[in-house]
Amino acid sequence: MTVVCGAQALSGLNLPFDPVRGWARGKVDGIDVISLPLPYSNRDSLLRRAFVFARFALRSAVLAVKEDADLVFATSTPISAAVPGLAAKWFRGTPFVFEVRDLWPDLPRALGVTSPPVLALMTALERLAYRSADAVIGLAPGIVAAVRARSGPRTEVELIPNGCDLDAFSPALRPTSRPAEFVAGFTGAHGPANGLDALLDVARELKRRGDRRVKIVLIGDGREKDRLAGVAREEGLDNCQFLPPVPKHALGAVTASFGCGLMVLKDVPEFRDGTSPNKFFDYLAAGLPVVNNYPGWLAGLVEQSGCGVVVPPGDPVAFADALQHLAADPAACASMGAAARRLAEERFARGDLATRFCAVLERAAL
Repeated sequence: MTVVCGAQALSGLNLPFDPVRGWARGKVDGIDVISLPLPYSNRDSLLRRAFVFARFALRSAVLAVKEDADLVFATSTPISAAVPGLAAKWFRGTPFVFEVRDLWPDLPRALGVTSPPVLALMTALERLAYRSADAVIGLAPGIVAAVRARSGPRTEVELIPNGCDLDAFSPALRPTSRPAEFVAGFTGAHGPANGLDALLDVARELKRRGDRRVKIVLIGDGREKDRLAGVAREEGLDNCQFLPPVPKHALGAVTASFGCGLMVLKDVPEFRDGTSPNKFFDYLAAGLPVVNNYPGWLAGLVEQSGCGVVVPPGDPVAFADALQHLAADPAACASMGAAARRLAEERFARGDLATRFCAVLERAAL
């Protein structure tokens, strides 16, 4: 297996750099990894991000054609990630499996991208990817439904969501004593799509009520982080704290210290059945109650399993009520946390999903 990736500060790869080929390459856990020197950050402008996406797609396409591969697997987002798979399929006849993490151009359009040429290019690339792939893996029910409607009748489409790492995120990591503060934690990107102004509204409501126990902690980075932290600082929202990103291997212990996990997104209809956020599955594995503020398939999972609370979007009063209820009722927290862990083990264990994932690749490679 050879993995081609970009350069990310928290990856910790530290591979030897080859100045002739212009990449870093080496073994990581027995896997051949090629890291292209294309630093990327959620803080970058849209233009800068698009430029990095394009360069990564083109350089990866050259590798996909030159490397001797039995199958090429590409995972989005962005949609340009399909380019190396398409190149290998068209120029070498290599089987190609495409994983869709977000629907493009649906989500960019919903989040304000209005340029007709850009949307047309995304649409064309999307159709080519779906119809050229030997199989498509969608991470959410809405993604699978859209891919089936837009792909050819012979394309295999499989639902395999993000999984729970049951060892790295575990209730066993939780502190034995009950802390004085109740920490409602959010882990992930701080971008426009995340709708994190909702948490500032909740912090304001808790402050208005004189609540001194519930603390909202946000861990991660993104274009909106400085603005959000600045607003919290200016308004004296000391019950809302912004912390730097944490490497994934260390995030389990941090998550275990939370009283609940916050599943927050901007209220966009395309998100409701079209997202599969890593953080949600980390919360489940950690045995945390989940407070979810947007409707859709994840809200349905929370309600059906009893692993948390679903609050209406744009309702900081209901959100604050939910947090205060959890902070005041350890038994309810324990019950919801146990339901979360049970859901993780029964439906989203990464090992089980990996078995299904490998089966898709093996069928495509035949």
